[in-house]
Amino acid sequence: MSPAAIAPLACHDLGLRLGSREVLRGIDLRLVPGETLGIVGPNGSGKSTLLKLLAGLRRPDSGSVHLLGEALAQLPRRRIAQCLALVEQQADTLDAIRVYDAVALGRTPWLSALAPFGKADHAIVEQALADADASHLRERVWRELSGGERQRVHIARALAQRPQVLLLDEPTNHLDIQHQLALLRQVQALPVTTLVALHDLNQALTCDRLAVLDQGRLVALGTPEQVLTPQRLLSTFGVHAHYLADPFDGARVLRFRSP
Repeated sequence: MSPAAIAPLACHDLGLRLGSREVLRGIDLRLVPGETLGIVGPNGSGKSTLLKLLAGLRRPDSGSVHLLGEALAQLPRRRIAQCLALVEQQADTLDAIRVYDAVALGRTPWLSALAPFGKADHAIVEQALADADASHLRERVWRELSGGERQRVHIARALAQRPQVLLLDEPTNHLDIQHQLALLRQVQALPVTTLVALHDLNQALTCDRLAVLDQGRLVALGTPEQVLTPQRLLSTFGVHAHYLADPFDGARVLRFRSP
């Protein structure tokens, strides 16, 4: 296989059971280098679980995951952390730590006795803080931060890993609308391949492609307007919807109403 043909992250026939319940079944995904792929679906459809399987935090009951062409199950955690970063919904860290030091933890996979933290690592941390709009928080203590500020710091720490693949689980949940829009814009401008689980379907319209999960199955994959059809929105999300054109810039937005 040529390097150009190697997907940054891919899974085949991925499945997971919890007791008698089938949480995920038969998931096939192949990310395109540099794209932002959104994952959408109703609550309980398996979005967070899928991200944990793709990050190697849980082992699937069936199927396989490949990171940069290598079987994820065979890779050491250090190697995975050098290539992939995950920001979870309820990530946490030590409450007495300074923000700069929390973000600097993202450099851990790259450090060793022969390669301690140095000027290049400091520059990467500063850039990660800037990319997450968190530079002004660098001297703050973790326990003093709001939920939205903590989320931006977690994203900065993930960026400090300098991953080739970035996984984000509903990253805008704790942010105000200004920072939601800014964060999605920043994420899509990063030189990484991004997989992001989103709750807001209008925000999902800005992704390059969308994967729709429903009861643990991948039911649609394609561009946002290919998959978020009125029929799909009714059958999967249980709402009627139609597209409107924003008079400001002509962008298409979804308007929802109860069935």
